[in-house]
Amino acid sequence: MRITVRGLTFDLHAGGPEDGEPVLLLHGFPQHSAEWDDLLPALHAAGLRSYALDQRGYSPDARPAEVRDYRLTECVADAVAVLDALDVTEAHLVGHDWGALVAWRLAAEHPDRVRTLTAVSVPHPAAMAYAIAEDLDQRARSAYVGFFRLTGKAERLLLAGEAAGLRRVLTGVPDERVERYVEPLRRPGALTAALNWYRALSTEDLAGTGPVPVPTTFVWGDGDVAIGSVAARACADRVTGDYRFVPLAGVGHWVPEEAPAALADAVLSRITPAR
Repeated sequence: MRITVRGLTFDLHAGGPEDGEPVLLLHGFPQHSAEWDDLLPALHAAGLRSYALDQRGYSPDARPAEVRDYRLTECVADAVAVLDALDVTEAHLVGHDWGALVAWRLAAEHPDRVRTLTAVSVPHPAAMAYAIAEDLDQRARSAYVGFFRLTGKAERLLLAGEAAGLRRVLTGVPDERVERYVEPLRRPGALTAALNWYRALSTEDLAGTGPVPVPTTFVWGDGDVAIGSVAARACADRVTGDYRFVPLAGVGHWVPEEAPAALADAVLSRITPAR
C-alpha cells in the first residue's frame, strides 16, 4: 500500500490479521522493508498486524532533496504521521540500524504511542554518543560514517564497478538477498537520499535523545563490526522502563537475516506480556 503524510508518499507493506495488535517495523541502511521478510511469518502467526515502512529516501516518492530533510527528528515525525494515518494510537516498535535510532527517539519523545520497543543492532542514540566519545574501539568502528558523509565521493565509490562497494557494505547478508537491496539504490538519486541520513546527523541528535520509559529489548550480535560492546551495554542506563539485553553469540550486524528465529523470540517475548 502507499500512504501520503507530511507531503510525501511512502510505500508501506501491511500483513497479518487486520484486527491484530499493530507492529511498526523500521529498516536500516542500505536495506528497505524487505529485511523483515524472515521475521514477519512469526509475527503474523502470533496474531500481530505488521506495517513495514520504506522510510524517507527509500520510498521513491518520499525523497526530498535537501540534506536537512533527513534529520532524525524528521524521520521520527514520519513514523508518527504514519501511525496517525493508520489510526493507530499505540504500536509495538521494531527497528534495525537507522530504524533502531528512529525507534529509540520515537519511544523517548512519544512514549504514549509505543507499547513496546525492540531495537536491533544499534543502541540508544545517547549510548552511541557516549561510546564514540569514550571508547577508542567504538570510534574506530564508526569511522566509516565520515566516508558516507562525503557528498558525491561516497556515491561514486560505492556504485563503481557494478556497485561493488555497496555490496561489500552488505557483507554478511545472504547472497541471494544482496541484489534486492543494491538494485533500488542504483537508481538516480536513491543512494544520495539514503546517505543523507548520515549527512544530516549531528552529535546533538545522538546525545540529546532522552531516556526511554517503555518496555524495551535491545538485540545485538556480538560479531557486529559497527557496534562494540561498550555502546551495546551502555543502553541499560538510557532506559527507565523494563529493559532486556539480548546478545547473540556469533551474529553480525544483519540480525533480521542472520538470526531471524532468535530475533522473533526476542520480539515476541517482549510483546506477549503486553497483550
